[in-house]
Amino acid sequence: MPRESCTITEADILPLAIWGDQRKSQRADISQFKAHRRVSVGPHTTLYFENWDTMWYQIQEMLWIEKGGAEQLPDELAAYNPLIPKGDELVATFMIEIPDEARRRVVLAQLGGIEDRVALIVGGESINALSESETDRTTADGKTSAVHFLRFPFTRAQKAAFTSGAEVQVRIDHPNYGHIAIMPRPVCDALARDFG
Repeated sequence: MPRESCTITEADILPLAIWGDQRKSQRADISQFKAHRRVSVGPHTTLYFENWDTMWYQIQEMLWIEKGGAEQLPDELAAYNPLIPKGDELVATFMIEIPDEARRRVVLAQLGGIEDRVALIVGGESINALSESETDRTTADGKTSAVHFLRFPFTRAQKAAFTSGAEVQVRIDHPNYGHIAIMPRPVCDALARDFG
């Protein structure tokens, strides 16, 4: 991975020819890196915790796939830089993953507002997720999106508890989807570095 920072800039982006040569090894590296940055909660949801490295990889891949060049880059930076934690937070892509399309539609129709019912419990203290404010991901009829972007803002004391080994739980308390998962210690250790 290139480096950790709070912002990805044009200078951080590899030219497509170089990315093409490195793409296979970079995919293997990011796959291994992400292994300790996800937590499944219940049968259908997973939180994928983002940082500079995961967003850098995503931007490189979007540029490779869409071939939009220099004109595309500002939009990708604007889309993905906000998903990099800024030192006092964790940021996650929250996904409702149901392979069967018909079943997915039924479940999503029952989970309106789920993005506002996710929390991290650190040493018994709740840190409620803040969902992105630019896009409403739940429709007026109560259907939610399969993808949400969540931010977990930490106080100094909560960061200290998280990094010193307190138990961390991920809780979803939606009326139609109530589940809790204990965050594995290797995931806690990996995410603690996001507090930089």
